[in-house]
Amino acid sequence: MDLLPKCDANYAPLTPITFLKRANVVYANRTSVIYEGTRFTWSQTYERCCRLADSLRSLNVGKNDVVSVLAPNIPAVYEMHFAVPMAGAVLNAINTRLDAKSIATILSHSGAKLFFVDYQYVELASEALSFLIGAAPSIIACIMKTDF
Repeated sequence: MDLLPKCDANYAPLTPITFLKRANVVYANRTSVIYEGTRFTWSQTYERCCRLADSLRSLNVGKNDVVSVLAPNIPAVYEMHFAVPMAGAVLNAINTRLDAKSIATILSHSGAKLFFVDYQYVELASEALSFLIGAAPSIIACIMKTDF
């Protein structure tokens, strides 16, 4: 089997984007995520990710731009794992247990163009951004208020 050459009939690379598209077609009405009282199907997840990718593009986020996120494991972050690549960008999920100086270093090093912050981490993110004043190109910060 290892000697079988790869072709369209026996091989397809799996990316977050192709995975989501296939899940939308094959498992459209099956549950993709359950979080507290919220449930989304693969069809709903696909639609939400497409809308988020369009929103990112409208903010001029494109090929190889970095989108950072500081948030717990909530559906919005799950959707970013699909939507950010759909927009051609790179996702930089930042560990919520880091201190402000470490987060500032990550933001600076990654060259983040957009920074999503869950409302619980606004103070931490503000402190991290204060370390970057004058030291890095401007970063657009967006506060995520999720109502699940």
